[in-house]
Amino acid sequence: MIDFHSHLVPGVDDGAADLDQSREALAAMRAQGVTALVTTPHVRGSQTERPDELGAFLAQVDAGFEALRGMAADEFPGLRVERGHEVMLDTPRPDLSDPRLRLAGTSFVLVEFPFMAVPPHASQVIFDLKMQGWQPVIAHPERYSNVDPTLAEAAEWRRVGAYLQVNGGSLLGRYGKGAGEVAWDLLRSGMVDYLSSDYHARGSLWIAEAVAALVAEGGAEQARLLTEVNPARMLDGQPPEPVPALQRPPSFWRRLLRRP
Repeated sequence: MIDFHSHLVPGVDDGAADLDQSREALAAMRAQGVTALVTTPHVRGSQTERPDELGAFLAQVDAGFEALRGMAADEFPGLRVERGHEVMLDTPRPDLSDPRLRLAGTSFVLVEFPFMAVPPHASQVIFDLKMQGWQPVIAHPERYSNVDPTLAEAAEWRRVGAYLQVNGGSLLGRYGKGAGEVAWDLLRSGMVDYLSSDYHARGSLWIAEAVAALVAEGGAEQARLLTEVNPARMLDGQPPEPVPALQRPPSFWRRLLRRP
């Protein structure tokens, strides 16, 4: 598997507090079958409007990432560790020209909406990023508090050029019933392009369990595309392969989740 949403750089955000937590997180990822990852510390898009502030923050991340990558090379040989950021769109036109802000230096950029809610004119912001030459990947669309349960917004984001990355934990109900239902509905609508962990280097890592749940729902091919093929294509700067809509009817436990 290839995971490109995590918070493993020590001491820079709400993820790993120190290198020991980073080490434990890498061990968990390797144990669950992750062979390559892009770790993505939080950064606010508005910081790109203040070059001195952004430069100081990126220098801090640089130091933490070099420590992480050096430790990974020594202790986890064969595990590819790259760097990007999860960019909060708290400004409509962030400057993403610094390759460190993008996933492994590609044109792909992982973005999230502020305050875990979809703001007005979100589709226009996504479209503008695309027109600037960047490829937006919307992080955890299922988790926003005001997400449209009809999936019309998600369909519009894809229409204007975004790809969608669902969190593995959402498939297991780890972010609540609503996020779980939206995540599975997105899969059944064929709108998910990637599945990642969003691991914050503490607690349980759910990515292998999420893949198993997807396979149990008849989604073995979807799981392969979401966690292997499409992330590998992203690392090569290539668009994802289309992921077929999940066809199998919901299992008994999934029907239970839908009860009021």
